[in-house]
Amino acid sequence: MSKISLNIRHLRSLKKLTQDELSVHLDINRSRLGAYEEGRSEPPIEMLIRISDYFHIAIDALVKGDLRKTDPDALMKIGKNRLLFPVQVDVNNSDIIEVVPIKASAGYLNGYADPEFVQSLSVMHLPFKIVGKHRAFGIKGDSMPPLKDGAMIVSKYVESLDEIKDGQTYVVLTKDDGLVYKRLYRENKKTGKAFVFQSDNPVYSPYVIGGNDILEVWSFVCSLNITEFKPEDLNMESVIRFLQSYKVEMRK
Repeated sequence: MSKISLNIRHLRSLKKLTQDELSVHLDINRSRLGAYEEGRSEPPIEMLIRISDYFHIAIDALVKGDLRKTDPDALMKIGKNRLLFPVQVDVNNSDIIEVVPIKASAGYLNGYADPEFVQSLSVMHLPFKIVGKHRAFGIKGDSMPPLKDGAMIVSKYVESLDEIKDGQTYVVLTKDDGLVYKRLYRENKKTGKAFVFQSDNPVYSPYVIGGNDILEVWSFVCSLNITEFKPEDLNMESVIRFLQSYKVEMRK
């Protein structure tokens, strides 16, 4: 039996609905709903959208995840779309910080809405209280000095693109590039429908991504460098570049 079949049955059970009642909400007959739940047929994309909207569960989670293994309270609302994505919680039902290491970042694009993928991630805690949903991401490359390849960025979930502030850094999940860590600027402040992704390392050219191609945004909270600095990393040029990245004005 497919996961979508199991998930439809499970979600109906959570709402304490009969097949007759749910079929009315979905505007289909009971026998068709029964075929979906028993795995005798697969719902087409139009029906998946209808089921997703009714239960407020992302289509990826409906198709790929086993929602029987996920606490419904560990699903988080995503902005105005009224969709949900899975998160981990501790024994007190409090949010914890999932860690997406570099080796897992390649699969994040396909697994970000999959409860099983999220549940497989390691977790970490910070020595101070956090408010809101946080996640840590491994960073590749040298585009955002002074962060080194392999550094971890702890970041807070941003519910709406309207909350993005020009010149601040974000971990962003995009449809084509997957996870990237960049400084963002609105391409057009009036429309706000696209963003310039800029690296602090001038070797890398900025580029533009449309808002419709952005799947998740996480704002910078703190960074953890897990490799030591070499003497050449601590020269005056690198220190100045670091300070300038935080908009510190300096005389020569």
